[in-house]
Amino acid sequence: MGDLEIRPAAENDVPAVVAMLADDPLGAQRESPDDLSPYLTAFERLNADPNQHLVVAVRDGHVVGTLQLTIIPGLSRRGATRSIIEGVRIHAGERGSGLGTRLIEWAVDESRRQGCLLVQLTSDKTRVDAHRFYERLGFSASHMGFKLQL
Repeated sequence: MGDLEIRPAAENDVPAVVAMLADDPLGAQRESPDDLSPYLTAFERLNADPNQHLVVAVRDGHVVGTLQLTIIPGLSRRGATRSIIEGVRIHAGERGSGLGTRLIEWAVDESRRQGCLLVQLTSDKTRVDAHRFYERLGFSASHMGFKLQL
């Protein structure tokens, strides 16, 4: 395998990112890679916000992984800044290669660099393998999450 580069996503990476988002049972139900217009609009908003970091992992010129890191200033925890990791996806041909670990390590390191005191993420209850992965990296399932579809 060639060298890996983790870099900010560019607009021309959006099709590859969306393909990875759709490449699992949950994503297949909620993503529409055949119409990129809403994703491109979302990319513009992400790109304009300095607290949003959509990154891609690139190997041999191909996007093979992605995640979004959001930096959130806050008042709780004595004014702590925290980060949220979202949309972690690894290309099917790279799963089990250690790429997921490298991406999460990048996100944790970047969170520290941004002055965050806490990194948090959510994972669908059905993603049991992902839960083991995050626990292996030091995350703990300390809270119960709630969502409201709008």
